[in-house]
Amino acid sequence: MTPEEILRGLYDETLVGNAPRVLELTHEALGQGMEPQSLLFDALIPSLEEVGARFERGDFFVPEMLVAGRAMAGSMEVLRPLLADTGVETVGKFLMGTVKGDVHDIGKNLVNIMLEGAGFEVIDLGVQVAPEKFVAAIEEHQPDIVGFSAFLTTTMPMFKANLNALEKAGLRDSVIVMVGGAPVTQEYADAVGADGYAADASATVKRAKALLGERRAKVPA
Repeated sequence: MTPEEILRGLYDETLVGNAPRVLELTHEALGQGMEPQSLLFDALIPSLEEVGARFERGDFFVPEMLVAGRAMAGSMEVLRPLLADTGVETVGKFLMGTVKGDVHDIGKNLVNIMLEGAGFEVIDLGVQVAPEKFVAAIEEHQPDIVGFSAFLTTTMPMFKANLNALEKAGLRDSVIVMVGGAPVTQEYADAVGADGYAADASATVKRAKALLGERRAKVPA
């Protein structure tokens, strides 16, 4: 296959969530000496952006987003170390975790894949993440954005507990805080004092980029 055919194949197969074929094409591309960045920026990211656009239009639903995300994740496993070696600049660093008391991670994992596909470096703390663990991870990794995910209404109050912990540690102003999850609303995000909220994975990427852009515009060069 020509490089153009490979890129088109990667785009199309990611769109329909054909993970084995995406992985096959990734290896074929690298075998031909194609640049990892080209696969990412010319095929995988545009494909996931199209997935997001179709989701917003109501043409795609969560299952389609998940399979496309997983297809891309398989390719990213191969590309990630190569991209790191080539020093590809990341959009920003995003620290993510499901709050204490909550073990749901499907939505969080999908958001992580979308963020990574959009050029973010993602650090995933997993589920049941206590406030002190978020604090320690922020101190260690110094992310631009931290994301708190909650699937249960009973665990949503952990958003406030986490924010209080950041405040106490003197970290609140150093990081953008985003919240999300099935029961979460913009009103709730505002009430707890988060910087941003997004209803789904596609919206999270847009909101994260917008918040990061606003933050950087305020910082003098």
